[in-house]
Amino acid sequence: MAAGKGERLLPVTGDTPKPLVRVNGVRMIDSVIGGLRQNGIYEIYVVVGYLARQFGFLEEAYPGVKLIYNPDYAGWNNISSLYAARDFLGDCFILDGDQIIRDPGVLRPEFDRSGYNAVWTDAQTKEWLLQAENGTVRSCSRTGGAHGWQLFSVSRWSYADGLKLKRHAENEYRKGNKGIYWDDLALFLYPEEYELGIYEMRPGDVVEIDTFEELMTADPSYAP
Repeated sequence: MAAGKGERLLPVTGDTPKPLVRVNGVRMIDSVIGGLRQNGIYEIYVVVGYLARQFGFLEEAYPGVKLIYNPDYAGWNNISSLYAARDFLGDCFILDGDQIIRDPGVLRPEFDRSGYNAVWTDAQTKEWLLQAENGTVRSCSRTGGAHGWQLFSVSRWSYADGLKLKRHAENEYRKGNKGIYWDDLALFLYPEEYELGIYEMRPGDVVEIDTFEELMTADPSYAP
């Protein structure tokens, strides 16, 4: 997923797509692609939209990478990126291109069920928070909370569940449901059709940078 404008990272993203922003000298998307390749995953699709031409070098730099253009990136939420890539879902990872993979081990390709990478937190968080019972996700809070599994933008999907995601994305597109996140499909709109698991990570294995303040924290060279 690399189509968004990254407006919360302005002014840096005024002329650079967020996944191509360098953090301590390394583009965020390079850490994602590099982590996949370290795990033997070379069939990689990057959904682009905002400043799409800047991603053109990836296909040459990383054999196996293919770009998919999302024509609706400006008017729809990221459900449009899932829709653009709907023919490649199933037995796959879905990741955001604007994060930093610190431990490539979190992208191990072996898995026995669909689910999200997550970090357990007892502290209060504003991030999406999963609650699980016997290892199966039972609910998700958009507004966060405490004592739960903080969701990260790393998930894996079985072939069967990938077909469900495709069908559900097509349903919501027909409805013109522009404002939803793609994660809404399995977590809120059709949860009864999925049995999602938790893939536990340690704090810091994956770093998500959502705001300019977080970027300055990760890389002080951006500080004024």
